[in-house]
Amino acid sequence: MTTSTPGRAMLVARRPGAFPTIGDALLEASDGAVITIDGGEYAETVEVTGRRVTLAAAKGASVVIDGRGADRPVFRATGGALVLRGIELLADTSSAVVADDTELVMDRCTVSGGRGPAVLLRGTVAFTVTGCVISSAEQGITVDGAPGRIEDTTVEDVTGDGITIGSGADPVIRNCTVTGCGLRGFYVYQYARPVIEGCAISNAGHEGIAVAHHSAPVLKRCTVNEVGGPGIAFGPGCGGSVTACRVENTAEPGIAIAESATAIVTAAVDPAGRGTSGDFELDDMLGELDAMIGLPGVKEEVRALVDELQVNEWRRRAGLPIGAAAHHLIFAGAPGTGKTTVARIYGKLLKALGILPRGQFCEVSRRDLVGQYIGHTAEKTATVFEKAKGGVLFIDEAYTLSRLAGSGGDFGQEAIDTLVPLMEEHRDEVAVIVAGYTGEMVDFLAANPGLASRFGKTIEFENYSPGELLSIFGRMVSAGDYALDPGAAPVLTEYFRLVSGDVNFGNARDARRLFEGARKAQAQRLRLLGRMPTVEELRALHVADVEVATTR
Repeated sequence: MTTSTPGRAMLVARRPGAFPTIGDALLEASDGAVITIDGGEYAETVEVTGRRVTLAAAKGASVVIDGRGADRPVFRATGGALVLRGIELLADTSSAVVADDTELVMDRCTVSGGRGPAVLLRGTVAFTVTGCVISSAEQGITVDGAPGRIEDTTVEDVTGDGITIGSGADPVIRNCTVTGCGLRGFYVYQYARPVIEGCAISNAGHEGIAVAHHSAPVLKRCTVNEVGGPGIAFGPGCGGSVTACRVENTAEPGIAIAESATAIVTAAVDPAGRGTSGDFELDDMLGELDAMIGLPGVKEEVRALVDELQVNEWRRRAGLPIGAAAHHLIFAGAPGTGKTTVARIYGKLLKALGILPRGQFCEVSRRDLVGQYIGHTAEKTATVFEKAKGGVLFIDEAYTLSRLAGSGGDFGQEAIDTLVPLMEEHRDEVAVIVAGYTGEMVDFLAANPGLASRFGKTIEFENYSPGELLSIFGRMVSAGDYALDPGAAPVLTEYFRLVSGDVNFGNARDARRLFEGARKAQAQRLRLLGRMPTVEELRALHVADVEVATTR
């Protein structure tokens, strides 16, 4: 039997030339190996430390790994990366899968039995669980601190909690079914911040979703029914939100919020089926906002605005008086901090609330407003404003309108003077958002005595941290269908730490420039191969590619 080379495909099967057990294959496997397992039952347990390996059932094969009777998990992974695809795991006296600081991927796996959590995910490395079924265990899935996502997965017939999220973990759990739990469907505790969306929870002995210990989950479009306790319960000191969820056939109250909890409930349905709002478009826009990396203060400010606007709309419908409200905002901060994206979402939120009829986004800069002769600027500005009615007029680098004010040869002041009365006269028809550096925006507001009073709020956009920029870079890599060498993370983090102190720091724009630089470096490297690269080579961004980009 020959030894493997990195990334080599290997076969486990009961026939000559193949590895007889998974353990035998792992002993010979190098980093990056893909081990295909032929159909059959394999009575063994597996431990992987600091390595990257894929274990997948052969196409159309039924692969059962039976770890029953052992006093250790069926799979234990520490560090590295482990992919399990299309495999059935049997456990009884221990967990089926335990992953510590491991980039774990479980795809279309079935897990049955297990003491404690059937699947335990710990650490700070992201995981992915998709299309899996966990059943007949003591507990279902436990996420202890780790980020990641669980999608299209079923947890059923467990004696304890279905899915537990703790120790500050913030995974996204989407379109999952949790049913037949002896205790709670979801238990969120110890400062956890998960997003739980589109999940169905039923037949739990206690609460459908229980939130404790200062946790703040985002619950969206979930259904909870036939549970022994309240459908959703927030303990003292907990926060978060409940949006467009349906709770029925539960103990009263359907949604229980402790006196010191700060959870916000919108667009929910109580056990009797009485809706409070039901606008799924609004929920989608808030979800888009939540999906942005970082910006906790900005998200909080926008949510507070939405809450106020929605209550005002309810008061209006009830015939109660409401104060005059302009929707104009100031977005202050450095470039590349998401101001344009948030402005787009804000327009959509106003449309979803029924405040603006169209919610379209009109982005302009100085050159779109300022003309070249007396009277031309007022005409251009009024035309742009008319086009933006019913939506958002976003003026980027608005301070450039006032930079040369009073010099005689500049018409930026005329644009400002034209905008001020229009903003007041049409304050219910348009949202004007001006954006720019914090200091320069102070000068902009001083350009006209009535300008500052036209804006209801200033929202400050802070610079991204190196860790957040690393996540933004990672999203760019995924969106471009590239695969980044994990060893590049320290290089990227150090680069972002260094450039963040530069006066011209561009935040996400710097991340975009670095990504494009890494792509160019990869292209130059692949051209020197003298042959057509493989798909894996075309996707791979090496540490060297990133290092080249950081020096340009």
